[in-house]
Amino acid sequence: MDWFQVVFLALLQGLTEFLPISSSAHLILPSQLFGWTDQGLAFDVGVHIGSLMAVMIYFREDIWRMIVAWCGSVVGRGKTTDSRLAWYVIWATLPAMLAGLMFNSAIDHYGRSILIIAGTTLIFGALLWWADMSRTEVRPLEKITLKDGVIIGVAQAIALIPGTSRSGITITAGLMLGLNRQSAARFSFLLSIPIIIGAGLLKGIELLQTGTLDQWTMVLGGTVLAAISAYTCIHLFLQWLDKIGMLPFVIYRMLLGCMLLGVYFMV
Repeated sequence: MDWFQVVFLALLQGLTEFLPISSSAHLILPSQLFGWTDQGLAFDVGVHIGSLMAVMIYFREDIWRMIVAWCGSVVGRGKTTDSRLAWYVIWATLPAMLAGLMFNSAIDHYGRSILIIAGTTLIFGALLWWADMSRTEVRPLEKITLKDGVIIGVAQAIALIPGTSRSGITITAGLMLGLNRQSAARFSFLLSIPIIIGAGLLKGIELLQTGTLDQWTMVLGGTVLAAISAYTCIHLFLQWLDKIGMLPFVIYRMLLGCMLLGVYFMV
């Protein structure tokens, strides 16, 4: 990579990580559409860590309350809304962790196909539209249950397939379970924290073993840029969510999916 690609991909990651349009697909596509050298999983994880920094800073007060309440529940001080939410995030993380350990190699090998990305972009975009149009919005985040958390966690595991969109499919599941838009989005953002930490640790070890100084410099630059753009994206997304709904993102996914199909069959 050169630094233009680093800046472009880092900003792209930050802007798409928390939107329901699949950041992984957008990181994969430039190398296939523009002939760029694939940035590699180390860079992918680096910019994801930037997004992690953004979500942890943005939700720092919620995270702190959840940690304190969770510790209190462990030592027997009783359960609170925050402690239950912390436990649900933990349980909801397990399906994706297990799926990642079992299928990571297969996904890396077969998942970066334009045809697969196009298919998942279209299919899960349509599902997001259906979930948003048929939502009941009867429950706030405080009313989420363990069953809800596990179902959303299973949905997150499916998002290991590029093009699905982790935020998209978890928000879709939340809406289908009766959470309002804000609650579905907030739980999706909180759920991203442990899964990105896990991926970052695994690929960080790999980078320590095989990386060069140039790689470290570019990964660090990408991480900072992704953090800034992701923080901005989270703020604007939550601010505008109830006003614009999911339709703009669904339309974007439909256009992107059709474009990718055209590229695949014409090349």
